[in-house]
Amino acid sequence: MATITPNESKVRYVVVEQEPQDGNADGWFSRERSLALALIGLLGICFYICYLMALPFLSAIAWAGALALVVYPLHSRLETRWQRPNVAAAATVAIVATAIVGPVFLIVKSLIAQVTEGLAGLQAHADSIIERYPRLAPYWEKVNDGKVPEEARETVNSLAGNVPGYLTGSIWIGAQLLITFFMLFYFLRDHRAIGRSIAGLLPLTRNEAHQTMRRAKDTIFATIYGSLSVALVQGILGGFMFWILDLPTPLFWGVVMSGLATIPMLGTFVVWMPAAVFLGLEGEWGRATILVVWGALAIGLVDNMLYPFLVGARLRLHPLPVFVAIVGGISLFGASGVVLGPVAMSVTEALLDVWRRRTADGGTLEAGSS
Repeated sequence: MATITPNESKVRYVVVEQEPQDGNADGWFSRERSLALALIGLLGICFYICYLMALPFLSAIAWAGALALVVYPLHSRLETRWQRPNVAAAATVAIVATAIVGPVFLIVKSLIAQVTEGLAGLQAHADSIIERYPRLAPYWEKVNDGKVPEEARETVNSLAGNVPGYLTGSIWIGAQLLITFFMLFYFLRDHRAIGRSIAGLLPLTRNEAHQTMRRAKDTIFATIYGSLSVALVQGILGGFMFWILDLPTPLFWGVVMSGLATIPMLGTFVVWMPAAVFLGLEGEWGRATILVVWGALAIGLVDNMLYPFLVGARLRLHPLPVFVAIVGGISLFGASGVVLGPVAMSVTEALLDVWRRRTADGGTLEAGSS
């Protein structure tokens, strides 16, 4: 430190060396850094507590967010026309609820009836095949020991005996649905403020945050508007052909095919191919051929034709990581993993892109954060 000492004839500069301070002042355990670490730890505890509180509603939050992105164009048009965000959001939620609740209720009601009838009628088809191919009898007996009718009755009795449990589960599902629509209203009405809040919390530049959020939006759009829509159409086509060919429980198998169509590397052939073999063993080669042709052409080509039409060049997900994301997401998050799994993977990929851009040509991670 330099001090100026006046003299009678001249000014003399005296340099005084500063005493070294405690080494911890500029080290890892300075007061400022300790306070920052304490704040991070406290935030971590608070976030974990909030996560535990939100965990029962994770599915509702995920689906509400996904639906908000999918139906946002409709909400935007209504908001522009009416200039009233509350009314526009309420109208959009009402439209979504009507489009979801009604069909789901009718499908579930029909599924219960078809499953019980299908289980009871399986033995008749099996007996027909065994009569035609007696050599298959030992294998059939090993599979179910000839107890399909008894098991069907036991299944029906079990369903009847567990009505209180199913009723409780139905009440919980209904509550989750209401919570989803409740959250959807606020996601639509306050989407701008929510977007700004999320972007402000990300340790990224404005451009990087925009690209990361854009990647997440595109993934949700491709998953909901693309993959699930295509899977629904494939399930409808499959169930329709089962009904035309007079195969048992067409609605049930249509729903199963829709579910399998959402998983890459599987698909509807897991259902219609064994059904075609089943028809062939019964000697119904014409019906079996129709089912194979319909499955390979009409159902199989829907993904290649309808998906690009719905999604366009916005995003085309690779089957392998999507398979891991969906199956792993369902295992980790339940039904909401269909959305959360691909979103988590796409956000991870976006952050890795940020890492690669910042560290390219010998750069550092801090270089692009300013």
